[in-house]
Amino acid sequence: MTQAPDATNPDLADERRAAMVDRLVADGWISGPEVEAAFRTVPRHLFVPEGTPLEKAYDADQSVVAKAGPHGVSMSTVSAPWLQAHMIAQAGIAPGMKVLEVGSGGYNASLLAHVVGDQGQVVTVDIDPEVTARATAGLGAAGYGDRVIVVTADAEHGVPAYADYDAIVVTVGAWDLAPAWLEQLTDGGVIVVPLRMNTFTRSLALRRSGEHWVSTSAQLCGFVPMQGLGARKERRLQMRDPAGGVVTLLFDETEIDNPHSLAGALEHGPVHAWSGVTIPDQGEFGDLHLWLAGFLPGFCRVEAGPGTPMAAEGVCRTWFPFGAVLDDSFGVMELRESDLPGGDREFGARGYGPHATEAAEALVAQIKAWDVHGRQIPDDAFAYWPAGTTIPASDAPVGQFHKIHGTATITWPPVS
Repeated sequence: MTQAPDATNPDLADERRAAMVDRLVADGWISGPEVEAAFRTVPRHLFVPEGTPLEKAYDADQSVVAKAGPHGVSMSTVSAPWLQAHMIAQAGIAPGMKVLEVGSGGYNASLLAHVVGDQGQVVTVDIDPEVTARATAGLGAAGYGDRVIVVTADAEHGVPAYADYDAIVVTVGAWDLAPAWLEQLTDGGVIVVPLRMNTFTRSLALRRSGEHWVSTSAQLCGFVPMQGLGARKERRLQMRDPAGGVVTLLFDETEIDNPHSLAGALEHGPVHAWSGVTIPDQGEFGDLHLWLAGFLPGFCRVEAGPGTPMAAEGVCRTWFPFGAVLDDSFGVMELRESDLPGGDREFGARGYGPHATEAAEALVAQIKAWDVHGRQIPDDAFAYWPAGTTIPASDAPVGQFHKIHGTATITWPPVS
């Protein structure tokens, strides 16, 4: 069991927990009285690493790293309370349900156990024995040790011994849906999964519709990646900038035919292109990333290392900096201040390489297309088609993300 340094002060812990829940209720994340009661009851500070202040343990917006791997990379976290509350709402967790949690930390399993009650059942599975040991200790300290079954195993296989489940809640970043998860759901069951689609993740609530699965809600989020058989690493291509430093292109689903052709790309450019598409200063454009991830050939993320001109100019300081490869060249999105109607900043791109202009213009063309088709994706726009099912033709734009066990799709509104 781990405790924060001020955890011996129960009144202060209760005070912090009450303030956290009040905030979750006020912001609309709490979906009902059973969920609110769970958050008001379960002591989150018992599940975070020793030395974590109560203020941080009960911060509604903050996740807490529970285990770090090499180079400080997060291997396990206690997710932010707002996101845990939202995923419980996405799954429609209610008294009497049988729930499988993929990815253990203990706190979320306790919340689930509190909501499903004595007539329900919660099973949590994780591949890391250190993580499941910590979860077991926290569950015992919080009084939920006999209400949650903790399993140490590769979650790619689910937990068939206790199936079928009314809901599966995946609390690690998944690149694909394991067939076992879908097979172990009841006929009317729901899976909530943070699904990675060509770099970008949404927490999707998916329900069966015939031979495929359709979303009922979607939420932008981030999670530590899946380990074991379901793991999928990004591929990295590093390029030395003649002016100093290294620029790295990171690819998820994109395949590059001849990566060596990009070796001298940074010797040419940058060439700039602007779209005329704007956003307010604090405006969100997360769905633009998904449009480009689905429709822009050669899509990738871009990291500008220390000492590069791109880093000095702040090009890659935008939220999730991205670009695309075009043969021996590539483009990178950028923003500039704008006096155009409708926004404070204008989207554009800069290109590098022998075909820098074409690379920048290809990116800008897709930014304009996103603007035409609507900036926000409806909650029911996502779907998952298991291998062997037919994806029907559509008059609307459909982004496809090809996985091992199936294909994820996003259907955008057609132009009216």
